[in-house]
Amino acid sequence: MRPPPPPIRPRRRIEGISAVLLPFRPEGAVDLDAFARLVESTWAAGLTPAVNMDTGYTNLLTPTERTEILGLTASLARGRKFVAGAFIEGLEGDPARNYRTAANAIACAGGTPILFPCAAVKSLPGRELIGVFRSVAAECDEFLGFELGEMFVSFGRIWDLETFQGLLEIPQLKGAKHSSLSRELEWQRLAVRDQLRPEFKVYTGNDLAIDQVMWGSDYLLGLSAFHVEAFAARDRFWEAGDARFHELNDWLQYLGMLAFRDPVPAYKHTCAQFLHLRGRIASSEPHPRNARRPDSDLALLEGIARKLDALVASSAP
Repeated sequence: MRPPPPPIRPRRRIEGISAVLLPFRPEGAVDLDAFARLVESTWAAGLTPAVNMDTGYTNLLTPTERTEILGLTASLARGRKFVAGAFIEGLEGDPARNYRTAANAIACAGGTPILFPCAAVKSLPGRELIGVFRSVAAECDEFLGFELGEMFVSFGRIWDLETFQGLLEIPQLKGAKHSSLSRELEWQRLAVRDQLRPEFKVYTGNDLAIDQVMWGSDYLLGLSAFHVEAFAARDRFWEAGDARFHELNDWLQYLGMLAFRDPVPAYKHTCAQFLHLRGRIASSEPHPRNARRPDSDLALLEGIARKLDALVASSAP
């Protein structure tokens, strides 16, 4: 018999981290000005921006481009919190050393590193993976872990529960993003977390079940990049015990179901289409090597955008 889910936690303050889309110009160049505006709008909404994540095409960027994105975000931050992906896929040598180097660069820039999965650690036994994290902890006071399913990237990995439990013993590891798209696996982590280390953050990455926050997850989502103001309003409703949480969550989930259908990586093009419709970016082009969505999606996206904008406007004090 499967264990029941954890209890619902009403009126809880939700911590929202939003993975920022990296916009592109029609000719295929990065639009850094639009990116900067999206980062600023994330802070303005009350969410924490996360850069060099899957939503930011980090696996398709060069090391120089990732460094440029990190530097720009650091220059915008002015002491404000941000998260950045420590991405080492394709680098030769010891993955622990590579993670330490990447995490230290992010920490020196004022950000919180999150260890993006990579092929070099995908097949490591749990004990050895924990050793890699302990190696990073020896030099980094605060960082996050990242479980990412193979539907997002081929080198993704979801930890077994014993490995997750072992990682909770690392005090410098403050939380972990869980992107298996499985409610049950995430609920298992919440149960272990609640028993062993209640302050540890489980950040849902389940864009197909964003109501996981009702059971005690926080979030680090790509879907929130579509409409940071709507997510922030939804979170305020939950903390206030306002029933409007559910309607806003339903419309955001409708958007998530449309955006994160197969092939899942094409959600980034959907995000660009949506932000372009909302007038937030100048072009709906994705990264030139990313999967694309059909233009027939635009009518649906336009209707969702109008509804979300109306719900957010009605939530204003």
